[in-house]
Amino acid sequence: MTAAISARIGQNLSRRAFVQRAGLAAAVTAITPLAFSQDGPPKHAIKLGLDNFSVRAMGWKAAALIDYAASLKTDSLFITDLDAFESFDEPYLKGLKAKAAEAGLQIHVGTWSICPTSTSFRNKWGTAEEHLGLGIRVAKALGSPVIRVVLGTGKDRESDGGIEARIADTVKVCKALRNQAVDSAVKIAVENHAGDMQSWELVTLIEEAGKDYVGANIDSGNAAWTFEDPLSNLEILGPYIATTSLRDSAIWEYADGAKVQWTAMGEGVVDFKAYFKRFAELCPGVPVHIETISGFPHEVPYLKPEFWKLFPKARASDLAKFIRLAKRGKAIPPYQPPSGKDRKQAEKDYQKEQIEQSIHYCKESLGLGLKA
Repeated sequence: MTAAISARIGQNLSRRAFVQRAGLAAAVTAITPLAFSQDGPPKHAIKLGLDNFSVRAMGWKAAALIDYAASLKTDSLFITDLDAFESFDEPYLKGLKAKAAEAGLQIHVGTWSICPTSTSFRNKWGTAEEHLGLGIRVAKALGSPVIRVVLGTGKDRESDGGIEARIADTVKVCKALRNQAVDSAVKIAVENHAGDMQSWELVTLIEEAGKDYVGANIDSGNAAWTFEDPLSNLEILGPYIATTSLRDSAIWEYADGAKVQWTAMGEGVVDFKAYFKRFAELCPGVPVHIETISGFPHEVPYLKPEFWKLFPKARASDLAKFIRLAKRGKAIPPYQPPSGKDRKQAEKDYQKEQIEQSIHYCKESLGLGLKA
């Protein structure tokens, strides 16, 4: 073989190898949820928004919430309270839908307890079935693919029959509204809320009701209230997630167990870079809504024997992962309004600061959001 032929073969092989590598790179880019930039963090193709409970002290109605979300350049807005709507009439709701579309905002809708036997259920919107039916109708009119609901709170674990009985009652309500939900193309998204259910218990509820029309609203902060590592909570709920209400948490040990204090994103112990890498894989197309509720500690006294009466089927692995988080964390002080400042105004300013700081962190440090 002459030197010229050998060189030509080498060039052809190099060219073929380059083409193969380029094709492989293109294929990887097509399927991966991340796009890497030399100037910043991996960019996730995940919509970013806020949960309106983050600015609850403002008392804003839906139109003002749309304006605020637009000012933050978010992709989505989660209105989780029917009280934010000034009317349930179709023209009003359609007007809000158009206003949100003009601002480039997706709307998700929510409401509160639909469990008629929960300690937190209120008959403001009628029976549990009437309440859920109203929520589905509002969601449909606004183009929301979900109606977020909750079972209740941790107090329901102390009720007659425990959380299992409350799960069964919630399943009955969901089943009663199945046809309306399916016909409206609205998924009932049940949240792991305020210590009521661990992730596997919520999965039980969804499976018993029917996962074709019932899913999960995942809350990373509430996971910590039931001594779950938020990443483990994500792994279990991932296949069922329809929408989100997420926040960071500071977790640290104290004499009777651990304390949890919710924080702005990036100020707690949750590894959100790992969290959203996995989220992108498990929940394609689901928006991330940030719900900051900062400033106060919550006790998880797992060293007290009476604590386990509320969690008789708890798993040791959940506690072990949670304790690892607590050992990494450090105590932080609760929020105190500035001396001499009006408390109501201070609370408004604090809530806005927390959500705006979190949205900025999610964009700049975690690569979330589709808008510049």
